[in-house]
Amino acid sequence: MQLVNTSRDSLLKPLQVVSGIVERRHTLPILANLLFKKQGDKVSFVSTDIEIQITTNANFGVGAEDVTTTVAARKLLDILRALPEGPVALNLKDNKMVVQSGKSRFSLQTLSAAEFPVMQSVGEVIASWRMTQKSFRQLVGQVHFAMAQQDIRYYLNGMLLVVEGKQVIAVATDGHRLAYSQVELAEAPTGSGQRQEIIIPRKTILECQHLLEDSDEMLEMSLTSNQVKFTFGDIELISKLVEGKFPDFQRVIPKGHKNSLVVGRDVLQSALQRAAILTTDKFKGVRFSLSPNRITVQSTNAEQEEAQEEIETEYGGDVVEIGFNVSYLLDVLSNLKNEKIQISLGDANSSAVITLPGSEDFKYVVMPMRI
Repeated sequence: MQLVNTSRDSLLKPLQVVSGIVERRHTLPILANLLFKKQGDKVSFVSTDIEIQITTNANFGVGAEDVTTTVAARKLLDILRALPEGPVALNLKDNKMVVQSGKSRFSLQTLSAAEFPVMQSVGEVIASWRMTQKSFRQLVGQVHFAMAQQDIRYYLNGMLLVVEGKQVIAVATDGHRLAYSQVELAEAPTGSGQRQEIIIPRKTILECQHLLEDSDEMLEMSLTSNQVKFTFGDIELISKLVEGKFPDFQRVIPKGHKNSLVVGRDVLQSALQRAAILTTDKFKGVRFSLSPNRITVQSTNAEQEEAQEEIETEYGGDVVEIGFNVSYLLDVLSNLKNEKIQISLGDANSSAVITLPGSEDFKYVVMPMRI
């Protein structure tokens, strides 16, 4: 029975969307598969890892029959990528999915769709709002790198999202640095109108960054008590939320540092990249020295080698010497797009704050390092 007849690229696009979350190794064999559903000419592909589920739709079904099955996501994707451009047909024969293109033919094992663990949207929607894909992508782009990776404080392995009034705030921290970004919605969220705080898992955030486009197309987000749903284009992504209490980020952000300077982002990034060459994987420390109209960046290593960079900038504050993990500084500089950044410092033992000149929408706090 023929299921699909379309061009290779048309089929590849939805498969690439859903395959990103499919893990290579699974305790449940069905999780290596994607759910294929055909109703007339409408075809949908669904993938899940139990925590996240992605659904995407296309209109290239053949025949009036309704068919539901599951097939290995990676194998199907790899086959299509390896085929030359041209028409591709998917058929179902003797419980196998047959991929045909020109003189190539592949027969893939299927598993029953009844075994596939479909995540349902559960619970009442507490709040929902719309924003452009571009603005959410930018919001996430300014904080995602500060998320923890495998911290036992599991609530740090994700991003805090706060919705209050028309304000949407994203915060991420790994205990050594904290990134804060905010954006204003064009229209207030629908729902109770109360402040909502949720922690979105790291994997979901990275997947959103991968799937969302820098466009003014709309993204709709809706919350239930334990899930968040993203709907954009032909894609729907449902994710479980991380339970737990995120640290009070307002207490972490220092206020009133009297030593402040503005510096070109590219200039500082290049100087730090060069200084980082002589640091080691174990010790990523660089020394920052501020003196009138000058920043000096120094790094040394166990072989007694030394790097020194000098940057001229307008600065009239105190002489300050402070150590930082160079990776934490390079992370933030490579994820910002602005020409200039502002650095505010107290003394050698207080956290530094990086902001954008004339804006309250972004803050990055980085703890000092003893050098």
